[in-house]
Amino acid sequence: MHKLNALLLLCLALVFAANVQAQSNSGVNNAELNGNYAFTFSGFTGNSGGSSVFGAVGRFTADGSGNITNGELDTNGVGPGAALAAQAFTGTYAIGADNRGVMTLNIPGGAKLAFAMMANGNAQFIEFDATGGVGTIGSGTMEKADTSAYNTASISGDYAFGVAGFDDANNRAAIAGRFTSNGAGALTNEAGDVNAYGTTSSMTFSSANYSVSDTSTGRGTLNFSFSIGGSPFSLNYAFYFVNAGKLFVMGTDPVSASTPLLNGVVLRQQIPAGGFSNAALNGGMVIYLTGFTFCGNGSARSSDALAGLSTTDGNGALNITFDENCGGLSNSISGLSGTYSVASNGRTSMAVANGGVAYLVSPNQAFLFSTDSSVVSGFGEPQAAMSFTNSALNGNYAGVAATPASFGVQVFSGEFAADGASPTGNMTGTEDIGASGGPVSGAAFQAAYAISSSSANGRGTMTVASGEGGNAVIYMISATAFVAVSLNDPNPAVLLFEQSATSPPPTPTLTSLTLSPATVTGGDSSTGTVTLSGPAPSGGAQVALSSSDTSVATVPSSVKVTAGATSATFTVNTSAVTASTTVTISAAYAGVTKTASLTVNPAPPPPPTLSSLTLNPSTVIGGVQSSTGQVTLSAPAPAGGATVTLSSSSGAASVPSSVFVPEGATSATFTVNTSIVLVSTSVTISASYNGTTRMASLNVLL
Repeated sequence: MHKLNALLLLCLALVFAANVQAQSNSGVNNAELNGNYAFTFSGFTGNSGGSSVFGAVGRFTADGSGNITNGELDTNGVGPGAALAAQAFTGTYAIGADNRGVMTLNIPGGAKLAFAMMANGNAQFIEFDATGGVGTIGSGTMEKADTSAYNTASISGDYAFGVAGFDDANNRAAIAGRFTSNGAGALTNEAGDVNAYGTTSSMTFSSANYSVSDTSTGRGTLNFSFSIGGSPFSLNYAFYFVNAGKLFVMGTDPVSASTPLLNGVVLRQQIPAGGFSNAALNGGMVIYLTGFTFCGNGSARSSDALAGLSTTDGNGALNITFDENCGGLSNSISGLSGTYSVASNGRTSMAVANGGVAYLVSPNQAFLFSTDSSVVSGFGEPQAAMSFTNSALNGNYAGVAATPASFGVQVFSGEFAADGASPTGNMTGTEDIGASGGPVSGAAFQAAYAISSSSANGRGTMTVASGEGGNAVIYMISATAFVAVSLNDPNPAVLLFEQSATSPPPTPTLTSLTLSPATVTGGDSSTGTVTLSGPAPSGGAQVALSSSDTSVATVPSSVKVTAGATSATFTVNTSAVTASTTVTISAAYAGVTKTASLTVNPAPPPPPTLSSLTLNPSTVIGGVQSSTGQVTLSAPAPAGGATVTLSSSSGAASVPSSVFVPEGATSATFTVNTSIVLVSTSVTISASYNGTTRMASLNVLL
């Protein structure tokens, strides 16, 4: 991917090609790289006369069997042969058993890449063919491309972007901004800020447009025309689709002081209804930035790498913890407070340290850069809402030294395994190193790490035992991704790690605890259900349970979600209570606790029984007189009243089928009508309620 150099460079590349190929283990995992990919690359080209910025963007098709076809790329740099436009290429690749691969591109000057596969089918890569201080070093990413997006109309809506790089004298610049696309080539609502070599300015746009120049390869061009302080500028970019919401972009103007080589990413903005506001920054955002500046350890400028955690409150206050390595001088800052202000289009000004500007892609996700002479720029990603410990850093990860800021950076890509052990975890792996002095293939890596769940959530330390050793600081983004910065390297870079192709599924978290029913009578039970974010791992997931008042409600000490399942149920037993009581049931797993409330009510009093039935008078003349019956309950009638059924043993006396005792009353009366009899007759009147029957005799006389 480097520019065409002297014949000596080509010869040297052939000398060590065997060493590069040796790490691939004959392509046993070639199927992992399969389909259409877009890529972006940032680096430097150097020789005895010094070094200069170099970049590339492009696309290719991998057949899953080791062959690259339909390749096309654009490159740019300083000097003859550095710039290529829509250059077609082919190539070959081989991926070994550990998911490390090598790729050879058939382009002018040739290029050899080392790469590491990730779980999502994408890859992180480095250029791997500089030696003796001659060649190109750098790194980038290959991502699966959606070919259905290769058209003008697919670029529609709101987008944010971030680009950074250098001019022809290795002065660093960065731009962050946003625009709205009409899907027909016109860009409006443009906004942007630039830090040009240490001076930050807002950009006043006069025009912006794009075109998709090749719908078969997904290549397009983009132009920004703007002014800074009244001076006009124009920047041109080539881009390649990753998908309709993501473009890899690179500057194509001849590299000069007014047109630095800047490359980066355009992402579709996820703007909330009504626009962005301070509420869009609320919680943790892991930031990682790269710069190039005077570090205080000599007269020359050096690479500057920074990673940290920005915590915001949604109301304009922020707090930053970060670790920085500038030319080998490390600095750790915690609890740095400041303020921020978010405009409706996502532009954010940050009053903290030396100041910063950001453009939001979505809540807690942004392109950002500092407003000082270091021109550190990069990205911020929302940190997962979890308590990080060593167990979160567990599994297999692909790693890369990203966006190097000088020719002296030793870039690497590799595959690493972390065991999640506590209190000290162990990470081992194999990496391929690209350095100006020459490549190193298959270098062993070994380190110990510890992750803190303190107020600087997800910050960890790493002690490297392999190679030259040293120390690094880690910031966890989630269980599947983290960033790191070396504290000792005199030419540092931000190190990015993401779950690799051989990683087990991420450890699921506890997402909910429910109780059904949520209200019970003391002595009855409820059913609890715990639900995980994904299938339980091999061996199942043991979820700890507890009750805030075991005298009222009890639960088992834990419930197991069987391997592959996402939920499990358990029984909540309750005891009798004299007053309504609310108990909190808790479930905890993998650092996440969920609670649910159970209301336990006293048992209602038993329903009354029928205590008596009386007749007055108890002797009547048939057909002439009637009697009045009265039913009496043992307690007031319940809600809704009580219906007492009635019956008579003889037709000489008749009663209604029932009599109703109103709610709260204890008795009710009814009439017993009689008929003429030929002989005196004794009639039994019966009343029944709630399993109790009472009887009374009525004498009906002739």
